[in-house]
Amino acid sequence: MTKSDIVDIISSSTGISKIETEAVVKGFLETVIESLKKGEHIELRGFGSFKVVKRAPRVARNPKTNQEVSVPEQYVPVLKMSKDFKTAVHSSLSK
Repeated sequence: MTKSDIVDIISSSTGISKIETEAVVKGFLETVIESLKKGEHIELRGFGSFKVVKRAPRVARNPKTNQEVSVPEQYVPVLKMSKDFKTAVHSSLSK
């Protein structure tokens, strides 16, 4: 599913035009990105929580050359799904 598909579904279910829906979806995504860039934690009850975690430096291998490569520490965004979300997906797919 793409962002365009999401816009189409929301637009048809709410009656809002696709242009307005696309602006809302784009605004939501930009807000999430900007908040995470500031190091803020975002919690959407029933969906999940976004946060930024610091990954420690590590040594990895280049699979093509088998050489060790040093990967520096980095900050990465993560999404932890809520228990309700996981349960809903599991129950619908395990039928």
